Amino acid sequence: MTSIRRFTCSDLFTFNAVNLDYFTETYNLPFYLQYLAKWPEYCLLASGPGPESMGYIFGKAEGEGEGWHGHVTAVTVAPQFRRQRLADKLMGILEDLTEKMHNGYFVDLFVRKSNNAAINMYKRLGYIVYRTVLGYYSGDEDAYDMRKAMPRDTRKRSVIPLKRPIRPEELEHD
Repeated sequence: MTSIRRFTCSDLFTFNAVNLDYFTETYNLPFYLQYLAKWPEYCLLASGPGPESMGYIFGKAEGEGEGWHGHVTAVTVAPQFRRQRLADKLMGILEDLTEKMHNGYFVDLFVRKSNNAAINMYKRLGYIVYRTVLGYYSGDEDAYDMRKAMPRDTRKRSVIPLKRPIRPEELEHD
């Protein structure tokens, strides 16, 4: 049975196996600790009956005015636990937090243009490609900025795609 709970500092020593995927961005310890301190509600870990980490999600709330939103910084599931809709569940919890706790207008995320499995999953969950960010990932790989409007965005203005690609320095947030 899978349980989903808040990520803790001690989990930083047990989740390495989940990060061994080419598509998973990894960060330094202070980065994770900052998220745990500022947005603990957005940091979740999925684990099985044993001590093994199955997957996790890290996110945050950011922006101003109609740009106030939830952001998925990282979501990943260990290869042996994929195809069980665990990422769907983690994304759903983050979306619920964005809507009910933070009253955000949308949820956004960045994904490598080459990660077709993730792109298809996000599309199935209702996300659209909002824009392309040129050279976003190391090695100059482009990213899609994908978005899903929350109920607060009644006119769905947050998900009207941009017509031109942008560079990382043009992004509104970190």
